Amino acid sequence: MTEKEVRASFLEALVIKSTVKQQVYENTQQTFTILKKVLNQLEKDYIKAVKGKVPDAALPNYHDRGPFEVEFKVGGDLLIFSMHSNVFEFDDKHPVWKTKYIEEDSLRSYCGVINIYNFLADSFKYNRVNDLGYLVARIFINKDKHFFVEGKRQSDEVVKDFAIDTISPGLVRQIVETAIQYSIEFDLLLPVYDQVKVATVDQMRQKMSHSKMVTGKRLGFTFNSDDV
Repeated sequence: MTEKEVRASFLEALVIKSTVKQQVYENTQQTFTILKKVLNQLEKDYIKAVKGKVPDAALPNYHDRGPFEVEFKVGGDLLIFSMHSNVFEFDDKHPVWKTKYIEEDSLRSYCGVINIYNFLADSFKYNRVNDLGYLVARIFINKDKHFFVEGKRQSDEVVKDFAIDTISPGLVRQIVETAIQYSIEFDLLLPVYDQVKVATVDQMRQKMSHSKMVTGKRLGFTFNSDDV
């Protein structure tokens, strides 16, 4: 291959990849917009269902934090939905590569990502910057608007449905409600006694100033797929 042919091949690959990645980004943005609308509606539906049955402080609350992040507070839990601005490809050991869908067109493997994190609402309320949150699910969207979800209690089929499932408000709501239910049932556990029996003077001073000792639902425990 001549230098001119190499350059032409490189430029062609650059154009193709750039075009695909831009399409993936736009599809991920559209999915995130759908997700925001779903959360906004869920806030109304949940409030209507539990108003008067729970303290006002525990009522669901939706808060849009900009183009890449949105919060949904329910009870003592805060779920943060975060869209990454970059496009990713899977590592070579990921099961997605074994699907016929990707074998037919490798460009389908480029995906945007929306992460769903679960934090304690008090961690943000009291600015406990050392507190821990957990990734409970992540949604992958490709150039064809096909998607799949990895996460707690999400579909067991995972990659298998990548070739079938396309984004819709109904499916997004199902993903979101699964993540919310898991987070609510994922209770705060006390850490092992031996891991907290000693505290430094600095920790106690910080604790007396907005309780900044590390807190997490499974502090001192391993967060595995079999949790809950």
